[in-house]
Amino acid sequence: MTLLEPIPSIRLKNGLEIKLKEIHTAPLISSWVWYRVGSRDEIPGITGISHWVEHMQFKGTEKYPAEVREKNIARAGGTWNAFTYLDWTTYFETMPADKIDQALEIEADRMVNSIYDPEEVESERTVIMSERQGRENSPSFWLNEAIHKAAFQIHSYSHMILGDMVDLGTIQREDLYQHYKTYYAPSNAVISIAGDFETESMLKRLKTLYKDLPEGADPPRVNRPEPTQRGEHRLTVEGPGDTVMVDVAYHAPPASHEDFFPLLILDSILSGPQGLNMFGGGGISNKTSRLYAKLVEEDEVAVSISGGIPATIDPYLYSINMIVHPASTPEAALQSLDGEIQRLQDSPPNKEELARAVRQNRALFAYGGESITNQAFWMGFSEMFASYDWVTGYLGNLKAVTPGDVQRIAQKYLLPKNRIVGIYLPHNKGNNHS
Repeated sequence: MTLLEPIPSIRLKNGLEIKLKEIHTAPLISSWVWYRVGSRDEIPGITGISHWVEHMQFKGTEKYPAEVREKNIARAGGTWNAFTYLDWTTYFETMPADKIDQALEIEADRMVNSIYDPEEVESERTVIMSERQGRENSPSFWLNEAIHKAAFQIHSYSHMILGDMVDLGTIQREDLYQHYKTYYAPSNAVISIAGDFETESMLKRLKTLYKDLPEGADPPRVNRPEPTQRGEHRLTVEGPGDTVMVDVAYHAPPASHEDFFPLLILDSILSGPQGLNMFGGGGISNKTSRLYAKLVEEDEVAVSISGGIPATIDPYLYSINMIVHPASTPEAALQSLDGEIQRLQDSPPNKEELARAVRQNRALFAYGGESITNQAFWMGFSEMFASYDWVTGYLGNLKAVTPGDVQRIAQKYLLPKNRIVGIYLPHNKGNNHS
């Protein structure tokens, strides 16, 4: 089966959604459990709590202590991991097909039976805070955080997934446990499994494991839509290092919006294709992009350029990131950037350039779905902000984008009043900035 084929979808009485795809090319099965909870569901005081809960979910249950689970997965030759993002948290195991039942049991058990031992909570507090401190060693982290706080005055996308350090120091065990009990329930979860199994027997096993788990109440949602920005925001962050960086973030539509796919094509044309699979799937050079040709090669105002827009539930950001050439300035880089944006607003791309952008995105989509693990990823990932129909319609939506669509998107979204410009200046260059 390919990503474009429809898949069975079953919903149990307790609300758990199950999506299954048989792939008999290798004796492997990848199983993912997705929860509709992420940093979007946090407010000041508990920022970072979703990520912390993800860590606590590896600390064990009465039936499966942490060390037992890890040994079982490793001895079976499997891999497992978890990720917390803006809109979701997910856990996965990729195992030899005849060993997958261990993973299925572990996930069903920790959906409801995790312990949250107070000593483990305090131990993990140190880990979480150290993780944040490690990120703080990167200038790009500070710049990214400042841009998000400027871009979102109201919406919860304003804070980093790791959370604010002050909250990481004050969140208590009961906060974590309540967050877990509120959002970790069958009615708030999606299971996506791909690999070498028979659908009927797999479904029977999942029903046995999950059908008696309590449904759970509808979890609360932070409903604070971001109002329209009324003018360009500019900010400067100073810190250690030698590199001057410029990040430009434009308010952009969510993944379910009709403008999302034209924006993907626009991004390919401007900064190069990025792809949406966060966990692997090919890499395509951006040296054919307009911004690379202009800012890096011709004007020599930047040494690198990148861009991208993630798939989210609510309107988010389309970002363009530049490392400024040592012999240039942020102002020169911005001037070159604005010139290329204006060129796209004044004249649509030609058919050849559009066709290349579509080919690049098609290739990334194919690379990002070639493994069994990635197939299972897409099945659940798409349900977090749309549905699997979004995946099956992916190539058709790319193909439908016209040169005029790209120009319209540039005119609609890539406006100064719709953006945040962030500049990172190393301390030794801050005093010379005009």
